[in-house]
Amino acid sequence: MTDRNDRTPSLPSLPERAPSSLAGGVAAAGLGLGATAVLVLFLWIISPYPDSGGIQGTLHVAADVWLLAHGTGLVRMETLGGAPAPAGMTPLLLAALPAWLLYRAGADSAADEGEVGWAALGWLVGGYTAVGGCAVLYTSYGPVRSDALGALLHLPVFALLAAATGAWFERGRPPIPLPGAVPREGAVGTLRAAAAGLAVLLGGGALLTAVSLVWHVGASAGAFGELSDSVSGMFTVLLVSIALVPNAAVWGAAYALGPGFSIGAGSIVAPAGASGYPVLPAFPLLTALPEQGGGTPVTWAVLAIPAGAGLAVAHFAVGRTTRGTAAVTACAAGLCGLVVMGLAAVAAGPLGEGTLADFGPSACWAGAAACAWTLVVGLPVALVLRWWRLRDSEPAAPTGAVELPAEQPPGLPEPEASETAALMDFPSVPPGRHRAGDPRE
Repeated sequence: MTDRNDRTPSLPSLPERAPSSLAGGVAAAGLGLGATAVLVLFLWIISPYPDSGGIQGTLHVAADVWLLAHGTGLVRMETLGGAPAPAGMTPLLLAALPAWLLYRAGADSAADEGEVGWAALGWLVGGYTAVGGCAVLYTSYGPVRSDALGALLHLPVFALLAAATGAWFERGRPPIPLPGAVPREGAVGTLRAAAAGLAVLLGGGALLTAVSLVWHVGASAGAFGELSDSVSGMFTVLLVSIALVPNAAVWGAAYALGPGFSIGAGSIVAPAGASGYPVLPAFPLLTALPEQGGGTPVTWAVLAIPAGAGLAVAHFAVGRTTRGTAAVTACAAGLCGLVVMGLAAVAAGPLGEGTLADFGPSACWAGAAACAWTLVVGLPVALVLRWWRLRDSEPAAPTGAVELPAEQPPGLPEPEASETAALMDFPSVPPGRHRAGDPRE
């Protein structure tokens, strides 16, 4: 009889894998929450009114900020009008640390297990969400409260995406299933083309914001003094502005794509024109807004940014076949649209009731514009590039080559097969030596 134990692969049981992944999720959440608490406590210590709120209120703010970095909305209960005011704009720079911690936790989990397993990722996400749930309970009271339902959705999705990305890179980027027209080796090319297009879009949006800030440098510098008269207060405004710089880059990309963004109900800021500005606070980044009025040649020139994104996608989408090139370009354009849609949704959000309830770019319009630009510009350019590269790669005739006549000249006898073979084989004979049967002997 055959021993069945010999055929059973030796795999670690689920209870052996669970503690390390669970602990990794808890550690990632604790480190992110602790770093945020240290920053908030530092600002509280250097503030001119350190007695306001106390240590408990400061820790409450730290937990609120950490949850906000994951996309969880907050609600201000104490307002001048008496009605609760939502605050749903996520500072994207604050999300960088939790995302990196989860990325490293996912990579470590994959390295320990030897494979990308959904069970290990599930335990990791479970540990991270458990700490997040405690933070939600802690912030469920007070002047600023977290949205429990929003946290229930955003925390697990955020943790799963970041941890799965880390595990995928740790395992050498295994193939991702794509539509049938895309070859398996085209998956990496699709990601590379989409990343190039996104880099051009977001880099162009950041450059556009920087140029506008430099153009309005006087108003930007004066906004610090209007918001606070103390050095610690100005430093806090500076930190908040830096945390919102990635948001400004996304807003700039949405502006360059055409749909633009809103800074209040009924307002629009786009290359075609800007109108409907409400009364806005003197915040440094808001001073970079263009003047109200119709579009100008300068504002229309920003359309070169999405056109450049389409060219970048085309450069990296060229494949071995025409069908594969078209499929990779289409998939990369769709991926660009999805990422821009997600970034626009997170970078926007309400900052209060009424006019400030609509603040930022429209996620659907920005994503659709990104997909359309990269597809319309990238597809024909990718096909032309493929044709051009194949044209350049055609082998040319070697210089100085002697072409043999296609036909035997008339009047000469046809060579025998043995003579032809001997003539063709003659150059391989070393000098000074003769073959057997050579007429020269």
